[in-house]
Amino acid sequence: MSYYKKIKKIILTGLIAVLPITATLYLLVWLMTTAEHVLGGVLKFIFPVGWYWPGMGFVAGVIIISIVGLMMENFFARKVMEWVEGLIYRVPLIKSIYRAVRDFLTFLSRGKEKGPRQVVTVKLGESGIKLIGFVTRHDLSFLGESLSDERVAVYIPLSYQIGGYTALVPLSALEPVDVPLEKAMQFVMTAGIIEGGKQKDA
Repeated sequence: MSYYKKIKKIILTGLIAVLPITATLYLLVWLMTTAEHVLGGVLKFIFPVGWYWPGMGFVAGVIIISIVGLMMENFFARKVMEWVEGLIYRVPLIKSIYRAVRDFLTFLSRGKEKGPRQVVTVKLGESGIKLIGFVTRHDLSFLGESLSDERVAVYIPLSYQIGGYTALVPLSALEPVDVPLEKAMQFVMTAGIIEGGKQKDA
């Protein structure tokens, strides 16, 4: 291996180690700063002089998000949220971004009973090519017999982006993979670069 390639490999290895941490910290700082800027200003206006302390805006943001999460268990609150989403879905560009982020976060946040149940590979004909997917639903009876007969819903994510495909796949075209969901998702989302939480050797 030439000197240039060694330097390049060292730099790339460093980037892979540093960038995820940097991006995560940047996102956290951005969220804290935004919450502090927006909610902090409101609290300064509401509270008497001297009552406000730096950081209270961020704490208020966490509390508000938690309250919204609890409210979503209420029927009336869900209806209000559905009405708000209806307005968002009328705006073309915003609709696409909102739906993609919402669906992806919902997919990741669901528990074992409602979330993805199994890692599988989907065979593409006789080509020998296989796609990694996640079985998300077995009961497809609501779609009608022609679509639900001996089929399951499989989510096939796209690498390095929020999104993917939901395919109704015959059971005969699936092959179970004995890999934890989290590791399989890491592998797919990073286009195979990350293997079990570690960088795959070149």
